[in-house]
This record gives sequence, structure tokens and C-alpha cells, in this order.
Amino acid sequence: MAFAIEPLPPLRFQRRALEKVWGGRRLERVPGIVLPPMQPIGESWEISDRDEQPSVVATGPLAGTKLRELVERRRIELLGRARATAGGRFPLLVKYLDTSQPLSVQVHPITSDPITGEEAKTEAWLFLHAEPESRVWLGLAPGTTRAAFAAAAGSSAIVPLVREWPVRAGDVAFVRGGTVHAIGAGVTVLEVQENSDTTHRLYDWDRVGLDGQPRPIHVEPALRATNFAAADRGPEQPAWRDVVGGKRAVLADCPLFTLERAEIEDAQDDDTRDLAVAWAVLRGRGRLVTETGVQELRPGDVWLVPASTGHHRIEASDGTLSVVRIGTQP
Repeated sequence: MAFAIEPLPPLRFQRRALEKVWGGRRLERVPGIVLPPMQPIGESWEISDRDEQPSVVATGPLAGTKLRELVERRRIELLGRARATAGGRFPLLVKYLDTSQPLSVQVHPITSDPITGEEAKTEAWLFLHAEPESRVWLGLAPGTTRAAFAAAAGSSAIVPLVREWPVRAGDVAFVRGGTVHAIGAGVTVLEVQENSDTTHRLYDWDRVGLDGQPRPIHVEPALRATNFAAADRGPEQPAWRDVVGGKRAVLADCPLFTLERAEIEDAQDDDTRDLAVAWAVLRGRGRLVTETGVQELRPGDVWLVPASTGHHRIEASDGTLSVVRIGTQP
């Protein structure tokens, strides 16, 4: 006798909190998640189909199952029309960042290289908190030449050659592969990116890592990856529009992913349109309602809604619910 496979429910994964030399403890307050004690936590990986930090389902009938297994065994239900990576993995990596110190001046490749193993990485940042003097560096300063940039790479002389921008809570920045960047101190970020972990450092503020040794600098690959012709924009406030049940704002729309912020006063209906969707809860509490049941939404939660779900509903339970809709692309 053949047994029917139960529909895939929405999935929340075990959080992967990573200690970083530049990390802190602010994620306990914004968005408000539980962290391991005593450690400076720089990143909390919420959705990851990577061998070094694999996502594992935290609750429900599939608890203990790796995202990798679900992509392999139930890819059509999970991803639908969404494009997987070249290696057949979930296409996005979703995480929170907390910078008590600035991140290194760095760049990610524009394209992947199967020979070197380098992976392309385009990402978007939504700033959840920023101190009054917080800054980011994004793109090359006007007039910077390739020769001057190459001569400064690996030292503090490179900092003035990267464009500096003020940042405030609610800003969003889109960072294409090939863009030199650094996130300054005093911010927390929701980051959505290609499923990649290739970073080339150009300068690391003359500090040492957690092991007491200087972290590697990758001048030559960074110079190869840098797009010297890019015209980059800094962090911007999104444009809100009124919708039934609250308001929404598009944060990013590129061939790799879409990001849309929603402020929900009552409830908003949505549809996967046969593409995997994730919802990140920034503030407030609510419910995710699908045909398979009701999931409670709490600050910091990131729920992956399978493509096969179709129609679903996000409800606020007490005041305004602030969420981000993270969409995959075909």
C-alpha cells in the first residue's frame, strides 16, 4: 500500500549563533533573540543550506531534519519554481548581524568560479538598529583609480578610498558582488544574500582574531573581484505604500531575491506563487496561518514557507507586527 506524503508545513530552523571578534550582545535586544552566554555573537544564521552551518528544523513533525535533506527529497514542494544554486542547494542565506566593532573592508566575487571554488555573493542589508554615529562604507570614493586602490590595499590607506555613508534604523542597502564595503560599529542588520560564504578582505582595522592572530588579508583575489566601474548607492529609507491591513515597502528586487517589509496592523494575505518564501519577524507578535496549521510568530523568528503552500495569512496578535517577506526567484 502506498502512503501519501504529508504536505510540507512552514519551517523554522535551529538558530546558529556565531562568535565573531567584531560581535556583541545587541541581538538579544534587537530583534530580541536568545544567545549563548558570554560570547561576542556577530552572526545568527537563520536559514542556511551550507555544510559548515547547516540549518536543522527546530519544531514540528520534521524536527531534526536538515534543510539539505528537504531540498534533495522534496525540492518541488519546497522550492517550486525557485532557482537552486548550481550545486542544487537552497539559493539564499538569511542571517542577523551585530557589529560592536566594524567589519573588515571587503569584497565578494561577482561570479562564481568552479576552479577556485569562489562563490558569487550579492546581498542586501536592512538596518534594524544604528547608533547616532554609525556608518557604513559602500562603493569606491569618486575619482578612485584602480592603481591608487591597488597601492592602498592591505593597509588603512584604503579606507578613504571607500565611500562612507551615515546609516539609521530602517535604512536598506543593496550590495552587488564586486562592491567594496564594510559595516561600521553600532548596528544590527538583517542580511539576505546568495548562498555563498566567499569574502576577500582588503583591510581589517589592524586587529587580531579570536585566536589572537591577525586575520588573513586577500589583496590579489579582492582586486580581481572588485568592480571599479560600479556606481553604487548608499543606504536609503524605503518608500511605504498603504495596503489592506497595514502598509508595505519594497526593499530589494533583483534576479536573486526580493525583499519587502510589511507593517501589519490586523492581517495581510499573501501567496507563494509557487516560489519559496521566508518571513523574518522584526518586532511584535502574531501568527502565520496556512492550510497545515497556525504558527506563532515571535521577534527574531524566520519561517520558511514552502512554495507548495500557496495562499497564507500573516496576522498581528497584539499591536503592530513588523515583518520582512524574503522571496526566492525563478
